[in-house]
Amino acid sequence: MTEQFNPRFPQFYLTQSAPCPYLTGRRERKVFTRLSGEQASALNDTLTIAGFRRSQNIAYKPACESCTACVSVRILASAFIERRSHQRIRARNADIVRQRVEPWATEEQFQLLRRYLDSRHKGGGMSDMSMFDYVAMVEDTAVRTRLIEYRRRGENGAPGRLVGVALTDRLSDGLSMVYSFFDPDMPERSLGTFMVLDHVDEARGDRLPHVYLGYWVEGCRKMSYKTRFQPLEALTPDGWRAIQALEKPAV
Repeated sequence: MTEQFNPRFPQFYLTQSAPCPYLTGRRERKVFTRLSGEQASALNDTLTIAGFRRSQNIAYKPACESCTACVSVRILASAFIERRSHQRIRARNADIVRQRVEPWATEEQFQLLRRYLDSRHKGGGMSDMSMFDYVAMVEDTAVRTRLIEYRRRGENGAPGRLVGVALTDRLSDGLSMVYSFFDPDMPERSLGTFMVLDHVDEARGDRLPHVYLGYWVEGCRKMSYKTRFQPLEALTPDGWRAIQALEKPAV
């Protein structure tokens, strides 16, 4: 029997308990549903605003029994405060050219991803990702999404070497950075921060109020950068509320 899927009333499922990838010694569970059909983008919009994240055709959200450390955050792009540190990062990357491309995986992108994972996330949940897995991550989707490629400008002004990639969903109220990766051998460029700044620019240019950054976990060093973008909003039991940086911001 073929399963009947009604996008207006999606079915939700709960994963088994597994080790938390963010906090040592804790366990995680997720609630998830499928994104498919003509209403997939509308459902993705609604669920993202409700704190879900997308992976291929799955929208998921932490549903841990005794932990609420994962907090959905988004930049209020229209009121974004740029600091001197951000301006310095822009200057260091003045030779970077962005290209918006269709969500089509390439070998060049995958090789950059492998270098990034081996350097920054060795032993992590994506450490054994294959080209087949990467193709599924990029292309297996029914929502409004695209890739942004960041390349160094060549001698003739044309885009050259690939140094960063962002998989980004376009929502009714903003941009959702699903996943991004960059050249790990260029730490002086702060490419991760540069790509977020670029998304803030795009959101403001398109009059979209938000840039969704996914989950922030207090005490997780790899996520601390998210609090450096202000104003930042967090999803609370009372809805989206502004939060202050928990560390002294760079100036």
